[in-house]
Amino acid sequence: MKNCKKLIGILTVLSITLTAVGQTSTNSPYTRYGFGQLENQGFGFSKGMGGIGYGMRNGSQINILNPASYSAVDSLTMLFDLGISLQNTNFKEGSTQTNAKNSSLDYIAMQFRLRKDLGFTIGFVPFSTVGYNLSSTKEIDKDVDGNSINAISTYNGTGGLHQVFVGVGYKFMKNLSVGANLSYLYGDIDHTISTTFNSTSAYTSAILNNISVNDYKLDLGLQYSYNLSKEERVNLGLTYSYGHNLNSTLDVHKQVYASSSSAISDSLVTTKNAFSLPSTFGAGFTYVKDNKLTIGADYTFQKWSSAKYNGTSGSYYSDLSRISLGAEYIPSMYSRNYLNRIKYRIGAYMSNSYTKVNGNDAAKECSVSAGFGLPIFRSKSMLNISGQYIKVSPKVKGMLEENSLRVNVGITFNEDWFRKYKVD
Repeated sequence: MKNCKKLIGILTVLSITLTAVGQTSTNSPYTRYGFGQLENQGFGFSKGMGGIGYGMRNGSQINILNPASYSAVDSLTMLFDLGISLQNTNFKEGSTQTNAKNSSLDYIAMQFRLRKDLGFTIGFVPFSTVGYNLSSTKEIDKDVDGNSINAISTYNGTGGLHQVFVGVGYKFMKNLSVGANLSYLYGDIDHTISTTFNSTSAYTSAILNNISVNDYKLDLGLQYSYNLSKEERVNLGLTYSYGHNLNSTLDVHKQVYASSSSAISDSLVTTKNAFSLPSTFGAGFTYVKDNKLTIGADYTFQKWSSAKYNGTSGSYYSDLSRISLGAEYIPSMYSRNYLNRIKYRIGAYMSNSYTKVNGNDAAKECSVSAGFGLPIFRSKSMLNISGQYIKVSPKVKGMLEENSLRVNVGITFNEDWFRKYKVD
């Protein structure tokens, strides 16, 4: 009965979250390229620590960045984790600036132990997001009276790719664990280009590109823990994501209208399996002292230059490299003083873009973050809150500079669901 009431409470919180928060996490013009903005798949604790996770190993939190960490969950614990983010972004080009506010549901996951040394996780995380609306005006000619004839182009993009996954982590030696996440990757991305003219005798054109993906994604992980002393240990982590051709469809729909709005040209071209995922390699470590101080670093490499976009490799993508650093400190886990039981976190990362614009790398990105893990009274559950500053600097002339402030909020329900009580 107690577990049933807890489950009802979790589902109620989840339904409210899903209703209140839409998946509209970006207005970035950079999402015109590739699969859009690749989402940071770290959970609440990770977002406050620069996104590290390959070497993180803690049975009280879900770490999907390395599925080998699932084996750390104990036999009594059920973890349920969900997170949202709120973001304000300033877009700047020269002296022109504008702001946009966004919100998103970042993740939902559940974790528990199947048997000794075998942890299981199921959940949902976004893979990428597309969201932009741009326009440009260009003079193409003059009429007989000398007035300019302008072409007004509007660019609009929506959609994204999502992952529903199941994962297991198994500790098959004293200090060595392996794990895997198997995801169903799905979603639709729409890019629309509409061109109109300020002349009533000119034609109007529209091009709609629809990308549809339905396939699997496989992520593998390994972790090794080594005790330096009774109070110190190092956790090493390695991950690999399998790159492969995607079951995908690209529909290119072109239409031309006369001034009377009747279509004079209408064509549809469909291309199958024109996209692929890159192979991804990750390595990281954490140093833990007395279960109070945790310091870690991650390195990620994604071989996007070998991935296909619209049937070709190398033309649209650049290899992505990312370095992340993070730290966490808790003064005293068992103190009666609430402030001493708070987890204090900081982090940073640097990354290049995985997409190209006019044959050149699109941008570079850097971020700093700080946050807290706030214990929820009379339970082992945790409220994770972090603030994050993200700067996207263009490497191509004519692209925008982006400065974002993001607030990440996550809650981890940590309950002893499998403890046997004499009285319910």
